[in-house]
Amino acid sequence: MVKYASPQGVRVTYGELVALQKHLMQFDTIFKAKRIGDNTISLRFDKEFEYCFVMTRGESMVYKTAQAPYTQNYNAPFDNLIESLVSYSNILDIKVLPNDRVLCFTLQTKNKYKIQTIILQFEFTGRHTNVILLDENKIIIEALRHIDASKSFRVIRPGVELIDLPPRKQTIALDGVDIEDLLEKNYLSLQEKALKSIKQNLINATQKKYDKLYKLLSSLPNEITLQKEYEKYNLYGSIVLANLHNIKAYDTKLKTEDFESNPITIDLPKHISTNRLGEYFFTMAKKAKNKAVHVHIERENLESKVSFYKTLLGLINNATTTEQLTPFLPQKSGQKKEKKKSDDAQIVWIEGYKVFIGRNKKENKKLLALAKANDTWMHIQGIPSSHVIIKTDKQSIPQSVIKSAAKLCVDFSTDKAGEYKVDFTKRKFVKTQEEANVFYTNYETIIITKEGIEIRS
Repeated sequence: MVKYASPQGVRVTYGELVALQKHLMQFDTIFKAKRIGDNTISLRFDKEFEYCFVMTRGESMVYKTAQAPYTQNYNAPFDNLIESLVSYSNILDIKVLPNDRVLCFTLQTKNKYKIQTIILQFEFTGRHTNVILLDENKIIIEALRHIDASKSFRVIRPGVELIDLPPRKQTIALDGVDIEDLLEKNYLSLQEKALKSIKQNLINATQKKYDKLYKLLSSLPNEITLQKEYEKYNLYGSIVLANLHNIKAYDTKLKTEDFESNPITIDLPKHISTNRLGEYFFTMAKKAKNKAVHVHIERENLESKVSFYKTLLGLINNATTTEQLTPFLPQKSGQKKEKKKSDDAQIVWIEGYKVFIGRNKKENKKLLALAKANDTWMHIQGIPSSHVIIKTDKQSIPQSVIKSAAKLCVDFSTDKAGEYKVDFTKRKFVKTQEEANVFYTNYETIIITKEGIEIRS
């Protein structure tokens, strides 16, 4: 879910409300009313645009944008009532109260059981900014925010008669307001600030992961160092066994000669009995040898993940719209259930579809093992690349999701610009071979063009 941050310090003026009221008088019906953000109400007067009222205290604004699918559902009493009463209502009147920045819609509901007149009131009044539903007798039906008597002389609660605001002198700019231009600028300002806010949050979270992995990578011992440790501890074990009769209880050092008659001092571990000192050093030698054998695997794993997050930072930094960042935003639902699997690959979300991206050979193999028969698998044709799995639950996947997932497959597999063929098919048509190599059939191909991007470390 993308949350749009409101521009700081924006306040709707009385003149802007008057211009908005005149503009909205062209409509005779509200087809849909819904809360789309914590403080944002959307009204749809036709099938093309929606007018969004951002009712954040001290930062209120109105903007207009093309209609889009709702990304969040609110279920408070206010939300249920504004949808049921305001949606598909006839507009009887729209006015701006002469005493304050308040926009009132007088509406006739189209409830099949009864017809009633209600008032939808947007109050752009500083710290008490609110949206209130009233009946024709000005009795409060519900409100976005309830206000108690302890906080204001004007109680906002269901069943209470709404008290009028104290008169305030209002002025309108002499040159008027270009409302269409204002609504567009408000929207662009909102998008710009949302992009900046989302970018910064994602960069902070991704940089933290990058730094942690880079630190682990930097701390890995190299094979030469581990080989020397193996040889050292193996020698110590042999020397200790040859000199057990010279070691007394509680000795902390053994000063003797090695097998080439060179003097040597060996620090003895505490709390290890004398007859187990040789076993201790041989165990340390074995550990060093095992590390030397496997450290390159761990290094390759960490290097691939560091490279992945470096690419991700580049994609975030170069994003120009919030939609480009949406796949990387965390999803609240189902996270606990899938937490165990999240270490096996990078998880992103595309239009509600869960997508796994393998960051190295090990994760590519793991994805193939975890994927179900009807999940969609994809890979760049002809070159080594990340494996991508789209969880399907047997439903058909929109082409837009296929294209976005294929683009991520390319973005995280190569940093070279160009055209790439990405093959995709159902997991059941993919046969595993050695390593993460596969043989697949019944596939389709999509062409993805990768532009050159700036990667920042």
